[in-house]
Amino acid sequence: MMQNLPIVDLVIIAVYLLAMVLVGVWFSRKNKNAEQFTKAAGLIPGWAIGLSIYATFLSSNTFLGVPGKSFGSNWNSFVFSLSMPIAAWIAVKYFVPFYRSSGEVSAYTHLEHRFGPWARTYAVACFLLNQLARMGSVFFGIALSIQALTGYSMETIMLVTGICIIIYTVMGGIEAVIWTEVVQGVIKTLGAVLIIYLIVSNMPGGIPKIVEIGRAHDKFSLGSFAPDLTTSTFWVVLFYGFFINLNNFGMDQNYVQRYHTASSPREASKSVWLCVWIYLPASLLFFIIGTCLFAYYDANPSLIEPIKLQVAAERLGATASPQRLSTLASTLTPADYGDKVMPYFMVTKIPTGLIGLIVSAILSAAMSTISSGMNASATVFSVDIYQRYIRKDQDDKQTLRLLHVATVVFGLLGMGTGIMMIGVKSILDIWWQLSGIFAGGMLGLFLLGMLSKRAQNHDAILATIVGILVILWTSLSYLIPADYAYLKSTLHANMIIVVGTLTIYLVGVFTASIRGKGNR
Repeated sequence: MMQNLPIVDLVIIAVYLLAMVLVGVWFSRKNKNAEQFTKAAGLIPGWAIGLSIYATFLSSNTFLGVPGKSFGSNWNSFVFSLSMPIAAWIAVKYFVPFYRSSGEVSAYTHLEHRFGPWARTYAVACFLLNQLARMGSVFFGIALSIQALTGYSMETIMLVTGICIIIYTVMGGIEAVIWTEVVQGVIKTLGAVLIIYLIVSNMPGGIPKIVEIGRAHDKFSLGSFAPDLTTSTFWVVLFYGFFINLNNFGMDQNYVQRYHTASSPREASKSVWLCVWIYLPASLLFFIIGTCLFAYYDANPSLIEPIKLQVAAERLGATASPQRLSTLASTLTPADYGDKVMPYFMVTKIPTGLIGLIVSAILSAAMSTISSGMNASATVFSVDIYQRYIRKDQDDKQTLRLLHVATVVFGLLGMGTGIMMIGVKSILDIWWQLSGIFAGGMLGLFLLGMLSKRAQNHDAILATIVGILVILWTSLSYLIPADYAYLKSTLHANMIIVVGTLTIYLVGVFTASIRGKGNR
């Protein structure tokens, strides 16, 4: 399956990577202080911020994970995108004005004002762990795809890509991140359209045949509408999507930091809506890609055999006999090898020259998300940890140097996390599970502080402890022995953020109301 890319494609990829680095060099001329590095002096137009947020959303988890998920199952995960407008409305109405009026570049400073230093530190820890999980899954996704095209090791691919991202992010700051993401958002959207065209043009019978096969295998389903929270129903993904998107727009440093780069609150609000209305149809493109690929290989089943044998070899090891490999390969389902299908199609069916463009699109999908995560993580570390607990009296030059070092460190940690993820079954599944675990407690505490005027420090502490215990129970109950099966959580993994958020908020509100009655 692996091959060496033609020189033309390698040149296209090299030119793209060099262009991204040069953007960082260009903006490095402006990056003379911490304010410019983290806020871009508040001079970025709303349309550019909107495209930047869209590019951050549309990571390689979307570019590779969504087609893989759609190939292996159906369009159930698209419900995540359908939840975005609801979360965006709340963000524009409440969160954007709140952050713009506070003037604080960190999303978590408010929590210290509301509940004390522990709340800020807890939220920062959740955010940084969430970012490492996100960057790691994105690094893994890009390496999985490019390995199939080039044969280079996944570790080498992560290292080369990571170094390029670190260079332009360190040199150019948030302004370089935003403007490279504007370009990357356009490139990866055009890449998705190109892939659909290539699949359809190779498909005997064209679009009608794809629709026919898709319907026959229930590929267009959004999931069951039954009131069931134990499987991935429509409602489970809707609830998960709403809470994750509320966390993204409401208190994720990646997005909150963009609000400060806008010239006005109105421009910041416009950027949120622009992101939503572009992301909805764009994410649909990737579900269409997965369904088109399924139909193509359903019509040409012999062409998918090398993928099945590759997955079987990964599971059994290189020393397994051909008979064992063939036996296991025959039992694999589309869900077992969905993430590998699009890279395989690119290797075998996309002509020279176009592969370079599509690899550049995949690189764009990864680099936009990783550069955002690196910049946001460095900002949070500088403001919420170093300046808060280690050294408060830094001058501007020292702060800028700290931001540069922290950006490099978080980039390297993201690469390390990606390497540890090698071998996971589904990029999208592992990312959704990790984000639900880390984001649940953070969002619940934040909502408690914003929505409950009565809740005080000890209410928040008790609520957070209970919430953490519930999150640990729902996420780790599979470790409970079979003899105690009645203690296991039956909820689907995507419900972790929903349950964790609601637990912290409701426990805090309840204890505050009980205390209020006792004081009468």
